[in-house]
Amino acid sequence: MARSHYENFPVASRLLPAAMRPHIAAIYAFARTADDIADEGNAPAADRLARLAAWQGALHKAIAGASAGSDQRDAPIMLAVAHTIRTLDLPVSLFDDLISAFGQDTMTTRYDSWTDVLDYCRRSANPVGRLVLRVAGVGPPTLTALDASSDSLCTALQLTNFWQDFGRDWRAGRLYVPREVYAHAGATEAQLRDGAPGEPWARAIDECVRFTHTLFDRGRAVCDGVTGRLRYELRLTWLGGRRILQRVHAGRHRALVSRPTLGAVDVPAILWSALLWNARGD
Repeated sequence: MARSHYENFPVASRLLPAAMRPHIAAIYAFARTADDIADEGNAPAADRLARLAAWQGALHKAIAGASAGSDQRDAPIMLAVAHTIRTLDLPVSLFDDLISAFGQDTMTTRYDSWTDVLDYCRRSANPVGRLVLRVAGVGPPTLTALDASSDSLCTALQLTNFWQDFGRDWRAGRLYVPREVYAHAGATEAQLRDGAPGEPWARAIDECVRFTHTLFDRGRAVCDGVTGRLRYELRLTWLGGRRILQRVHAGRHRALVSRPTLGAVDVPAILWSALLWNARGD
């Protein structure tokens, strides 16, 4: 679900400049709270959508300098993120996109095509990268080029989370592999219900991995286009995401029952790759 992407949000990284951390923390808290509302237990979708609309309305009021919201527990979050938006002149549309994606989470459990999946990622994942670039002070004309690369990286990370959580999402009633992909591979939902995905689903996941690899390749540019500590943060994020994707591919025949992860044993390899990083991707 959307939450898995926010596990990659660089909220507490010591690599980030100190000046960025309060703003990143405020944005993270806003997004994570909205995500929690969308995922709130067994509450009816209509109730969760209403709460998301109220959360969005409270943000717009806070930006305008009005009351931060009716829930005093959430008031500090709203005050902090509104301060960040005003101080850094961040596009409110990016926050609205996040709310839109979280609202979609309450209703949509299947996707017909890559177009549909990528539209969801455009609103659920890509705003995170664009906000980080703006908090980091990246401006035109560099920003235009880096936005595109950042979108590719954020979408790649979101998709990697989907394939990583394939079995978990299926058991929760969600399937992010586009219907056009698994149908072409000869896979069916009946095979998943029977607990026997077999070779057809391995082929479908293999295609998803290939598609995601192309997005990681496009996302390398943002790792080299920023400067300072953020450059190393993004490189480590890129390397970690690619390594998980490799694990997904290796375990594609067990995707329904096994969730690939990274551990302490992966840290030396990721750090070594970061030290040997080649901006051209050679």
